[in-house]
Amino acid sequence: MSRPSDVRVTGAALYFLPVETRVPLKFGTETLTRVTCARVALRVVDRSGRSAVGWGETPLSVQWVWPSPTPYAVRHEALRLFTQMLAQSWSSGSDWGHALEVGHGFVESLLPRLLEDFNASQLGGSESMPWLAALVCNSAFDLALHDAFGRLLDRPVYSTYTEEFLTRDLGSMLEPADSKVSFSGRFPAEFLVARPPTRLLAWHLVGGLDPLDDSELNGTEPRDGHPVVLADWIRRDGLTCLKVKLRGNDAAWDYARMIRVGAIALPLGVTQFSADFNCTVTDPAYVCEILDRIRSSYPDLFAALRYVEQPFPYELEELNLDVHSVSGRKPLFLDESAHDWRKIRLGRELGWTGVALKTCKTQTGALLSACWARAHGMELMVQDLTNPMLAMIPHALLAAHVGTIAGVETNAMQFYPEASAPEAAVHPGLYQRRNGEIDLGTLGGPGFGYRLDSIRRPLPEPVVQFGS
Repeated sequence: MSRPSDVRVTGAALYFLPVETRVPLKFGTETLTRVTCARVALRVVDRSGRSAVGWGETPLSVQWVWPSPTPYAVRHEALRLFTQMLAQSWSSGSDWGHALEVGHGFVESLLPRLLEDFNASQLGGSESMPWLAALVCNSAFDLALHDAFGRLLDRPVYSTYTEEFLTRDLGSMLEPADSKVSFSGRFPAEFLVARPPTRLLAWHLVGGLDPLDDSELNGTEPRDGHPVVLADWIRRDGLTCLKVKLRGNDAAWDYARMIRVGAIALPLGVTQFSADFNCTVTDPAYVCEILDRIRSSYPDLFAALRYVEQPFPYELEELNLDVHSVSGRKPLFLDESAHDWRKIRLGRELGWTGVALKTCKTQTGALLSACWARAHGMELMVQDLTNPMLAMIPHALLAAHVGTIAGVETNAMQFYPEASAPEAAVHPGLYQRRNGEIDLGTLGGPGFGYRLDSIRRPLPEPVVQFGS
């Protein structure tokens, strides 16, 4: 079966936009001080010959997608090369369908082969590039595909995830965990918020290197008009939600960090916290002991702790850790391990209770994961990959439409606020948190509602051009 609205990709253009942080951001054992954002334009055509161009963007966050002792420069270049390879592959697309169907087919069939070929060629060095890195490189193209689909139909893309435009139901893409759930005859719109909010609670990231108070300043901090210490961030932005980065391999430090953050934030009106152990914990008892100490000594902080995020390494299958002991204390959310619904299904079996979605793992994958998790009673959050510029917009829209437990993580304005200045001139509420919230009210029009015609951003020369 086909639809008149079905599209096929006919070309891609790729731009690399370098961004530097104002302060360092620690990921696990590594520190991020700069990032390359991949911006993609994708051209699609429908069965009548009409065409449209959509846009997508994602940070190629090397330290997050590919934690490794391999030098940063080697991994960074590998991501750039693989993204260029993807541009060529997307340009020669032959599949027809809804953006969700075309994106799903690419990730299921073509992307694994491209990654295998890339790793076999050793273009990325002697160490194989992981699947998470491949997903992130692909996400800018997938986002551009969804944007182009909406633009071609002249309607917001979230209004297209219905039987009217999809030729296949969710049962062709998802498998339930048991007979109590069926995806047959069901479509994504059923699992999305009917009236998405235009304002969302904003979560602030307390990084492992962030100074908490003036005693930790050393004189090298930026003097750019933005806050540096935690209390100043809370007061200026009216924050009520904090995500605290921990080490995961130093229990004394992790416990002390949570207590210090709580002591500063609770009196200033912060009501929700999350604890992110950076994927470095290998024994659930490590997390349980810290949680128990907080509950015993600081019950107010424990009560405000909304969830625990991905304490354990990415490899769910290899570790096979039963984590019911952690989720019995606080909700436990998959993040880095939540590549797709299959990983979420395994995580649920092991005791995970929620999923942190990210558009950087593709819009297609985030939507399908949200549907699977919702159908099985799991809670949702939408987490940031420190998304600046265009990347912020689909990120915020995802949170508004899937319905999270509380708002959305927003930290690009902490680490590179000036990078988004052209976009912020058009969408100020998205790039500046006010009264603890971000405001999506300026978004409008087809696709993701970027309003690109109003954004004055000069782009560099493309590294891949349409038709090249």
